[in-house]
Formats: sequence, structure tokens, C-alpha cells
Amino acid sequence: MPASRSIPALARTVLAEARRNGLTIATAESCTGGMVAAALTDIAGSSDVFDRGFVTYSNAAKEAMLGVHPDIIDEVGAVSAEVASAMAVGVLRVSLADISVAITGVAGPGGGSAAKPVGLVHFAAAARDGRVNRVERRYDPALGRKGIRRAATIEALGLLLALAAPGVQFA
Repeated sequence: MPASRSIPALARTVLAEARRNGLTIATAESCTGGMVAAALTDIAGSSDVFDRGFVTYSNAAKEAMLGVHPDIIDEVGAVSAEVASAMAVGVLRVSLADISVAITGVAGPGGGSAAKPVGLVHFAAAARDGRVNRVERRYDPALGRKGIRRAATIEALGLLLALAAPGVQFA
């Protein structure tokens, strides 16, 4: 999803489609620090769709709050498709939501490595029916921390929209 999209407009679309389809939403965020939850709850009336959001910035929080197994983190690292998936499934396990999105990444400016550079973000969106959609993005570090987090928020909202209303495109 292009970073030029309006976060509030996309959040409104996600909420409207989830509401129309009788779905509730939960989020699990690391590098975005609650930006997805904030975008959704900035919209009046979101309480009938948004169940809860978790900011699991540390590995300990991912383990304690979402049930991410420490072995997964030890084997592949916190910034990985496997951890994003475990976060998305874990948030469904500990919430009342029908669909979820999880984000883990390196927003920078530090913290990157050759294998996991600044701008690498993993996403997973999950549904109670067992669907899990995973996406990896490598954002340009020149976007800066704020730009990477904003782009990741837009991507996460797009993944929620894909689960809430398959076939609906945000234009």
C-alpha cells in the first residue's frame, strides 16, 4: 500500500468494512508503538469494532502478553515473519477480536544489521478461521524513523482491510 495514502481515511475504511461484516479488531505492535491502534481509535465510534491493542516493544512483552515462544525469538530474532505471525495469532488468543494485525521491525535510525537493516518490517494479519497473511517490507532508511513507522502503519491498516473486506481496495 503506497505511503501516500491518508491514515485517517484508511482507518475509517477499515472500521466501516469491519463493522459492515460484523468483525472486531485487535493489534499487536512493536516498531509502530501503537500507531495502528491510535489511527483506529482516533475515529469516533471505533469502540464497536476495535477490541484492544498491545504494544509489545520488548521480547519479554511479546512472550508475556502474546505468548510468543522464546525459542522462536532465539532462533530467528524478534524482527521476523515467524514472530510477526506468532504475535498476530497470539493477540487473537488473548482477545475477543475476529481479526488482528501484528508489526515488528527496525525503524531506525540505529538497531539495524546486514541481515536485518533499518527499514525491514514484518507484518502478519490473522483471522479466527486460521488465515494468516504475512508480508515483508524493506522501506528506504532515508524515510527516517517517522516515515518508516508511518509507512508501516499504512501497510498494517491495508492488511486489516484485506481481512475485513476481501476484494475492497482503498483508493
